[in-house]
Amino acid sequence: MIPAGPRPGSVRVMLCDDSATVRAAMARMLEADPEISVVARVGNGQAALTAMADAKPDVVLLDLEMPVMDGMTALPLLLKQDPALTVIVASALTQRGAAATMAAMRAGAADYMPKPNAASGGLADEGFRGELLAKIKGWARMRRRRPVFTPAAIRVSAPPAPPPRPAAMPMTAALMQGRPRVIAIGCSTGGPQALAALVKRLAHPPPVPIVVVQHMPAGFTAMLADHLNRLGGPKCAEAQDGEVLRAGHLYIAPGDRHLLVNAQGDALVAKLTSDPPENFCRPAVDPMFRSLCAAVGGRVLAVILTGMGQDGLLGARAIAQAGGTILAQDEASSVVWGMPGAVSRAGLAQALMPPEALGDRLLSAFTLAPAGGRA
Repeated sequence: MIPAGPRPGSVRVMLCDDSATVRAAMARMLEADPEISVVARVGNGQAALTAMADAKPDVVLLDLEMPVMDGMTALPLLLKQDPALTVIVASALTQRGAAATMAAMRAGAADYMPKPNAASGGLADEGFRGELLAKIKGWARMRRRRPVFTPAAIRVSAPPAPPPRPAAMPMTAALMQGRPRVIAIGCSTGGPQALAALVKRLAHPPPVPIVVVQHMPAGFTAMLADHLNRLGGPKCAEAQDGEVLRAGHLYIAPGDRHLLVNAQGDALVAKLTSDPPENFCRPAVDPMFRSLCAAVGGRVLAVILTGMGQDGLLGARAIAQAGGTILAQDEASSVVWGMPGAVSRAGLAQALMPPEALGDRLLSAFTLAPAGGRA
């Protein structure tokens, strides 16, 4: 079924879900936003493929479990019809749903949206609505703009560091003289794809631990770690309470737990807590950043990637005041420039870059510039 009269210039959305009730509720929610038009509602993947030519959607919200043709089967066929199509998969809040979600993202889905349950308010939940609208509009904007990573895409927002010495310092000496002891990354909406783009550049992992907070439900973060592990580079895993963080490894905060980092002698140790959410999030970026300041002072290289809100702003300010370095994703490559935009507007970001360039910058912090200046 294709509704008539999509709004001119609006984001064209196709709903693909086997529940007529869900399709109707989602359509009402989306059509209430003047920037969105629902151009098709279908009940399975085969129907979605048939509707593509007439509907010409910018974004497809794709359920994964459907009769006739499921979402995983339909996904590559939809992308074959329109390689620029944005597909956001809907997944159940289960371990199986998380695994299927990450498989869909490896197959070309741009993002995911966990289906809300009745306990959280279902489709009427304002948090779900806000995140879904942000993802639809953000990815549609990205589809229309399609930024390409080139050196010219990098904008530095602070005076450049002094020219590097002719030869790089040995790593052991550099660390003794103030090089970062840890890399910390915070991200939310659009973060899994940005993280993947960054991690792909770390074929030779930095000689320090990497800790990550990605706003995700419990169960999804383990699957995200597995997803990133398949890209090569640092070994990725969910952080475990009490484990010593190893150089060249990447640790993701588990869903619904804050990740803190404590110093124990020369070692850095992960601590997981169920403290109250901050910025409406658990895990949250700010608690991790604060703990790193307490553990290593200013020897933190922090990165803020795409995401809604301003989680990470207060922690980034503390890191900057301690002498650490803050980098942020640029607006053009961000699905939502909330979190990186907040640190940029506060004057805390030394540079704004696409994720690929941020990955390169993380490596160069340990191979190019001499100690004594910022990374």
